[in-house]
Amino acid sequence: MILGIDIGGANTKIASDDGKIVELHYIPLWKNTRLPEALLGIAGRLKPRKVGVVITGELADCFPDKESGLSYIIDAVNNAFNDAFFLDNNGVLTKEKTRSIAAANWMASALLAGKEFGDCIFLDIGSTTTDIIPVNNGMPLASKTDFERLKTGELVYSGVLRTNIAAILKRVKFGNMGSRVSSELFAITADAYIVLGLIKPENYTCDTPDGGGKTILDAKRRLARIVCADITELNEEDILLIAGQIMDAQIDDIREALFEISKKHGIKKIVLCGLGEFLGKIAADGFEVILISEKYGLEISKVFPAYAVARLLKDKYLNSL
Repeated sequence: MILGIDIGGANTKIASDDGKIVELHYIPLWKNTRLPEALLGIAGRLKPRKVGVVITGELADCFPDKESGLSYIIDAVNNAFNDAFFLDNNGVLTKEKTRSIAAANWMASALLAGKEFGDCIFLDIGSTTTDIIPVNNGMPLASKTDFERLKTGELVYSGVLRTNIAAILKRVKFGNMGSRVSSELFAITADAYIVLGLIKPENYTCDTPDGGGKTILDAKRRLARIVCADITELNEEDILLIAGQIMDAQIDDIREALFEISKKHGIKKIVLCGLGEFLGKIAADGFEVILISEKYGLEISKVFPAYAVARLLKDKYLNSL
């Protein structure tokens, strides 16, 4: 069995090359991380023959710079697994400790999407970020770093769980009246989508802003706080209005970047995955849309970079025999 691992700042996702093993582990690297122990546990339990790894967690602010983050994560992987390969932002699987390994999970996904579906825009809406990757003739055309991708619109730092509401919404409307939004971390996008019924409590895999529960009532209380109110001051319709406007703002942001990439590269086919598939389907209205969840299953869609790097390593391994 070949195992793929996607190590992010908040989540570590794993998938086997045959798709039979899929797991998501919430391991926030900035909080007394248990990543080394978790990887040792995964290695002992699953005993993979080879491991393919993609990394984005080097940006976690517990590290003074990306090199330190990469070194820590790579050392943890190599301590747990005997035969680990890392995918870099050129699509090369390597055992070397190199800066080009940083933030390369999108490369694995886009390479596999291009191989399976041809020219497309690969759209991955996850818990924290959205990747919008043009693929032409099997090769991803995106910029190589997160900094460059933010400038080109290939990375939108917005996701369906961990995004601070104040980062995507400055005002809310209640009928003819409007209100500014507090910049405190009172609520996150997961609260809006729990209230709207678009994600389930078990999908709320990150910490809540207030350390409270993950029920609809808890989420409503947090959403009320973004306008400095309690749920005794707002009615059910008000809370739903807030949640709906959060969703609309997020869709508009993703759609704007998606249309820019489509126009630049002349591609109208979208390959869509991630926990936020439901947002992507709306943002990609008017495009041909292929859902990873329909091709490989919903669980694979949520951890697609891990599955993709496992598939890429399997191909490399078989071709070397």
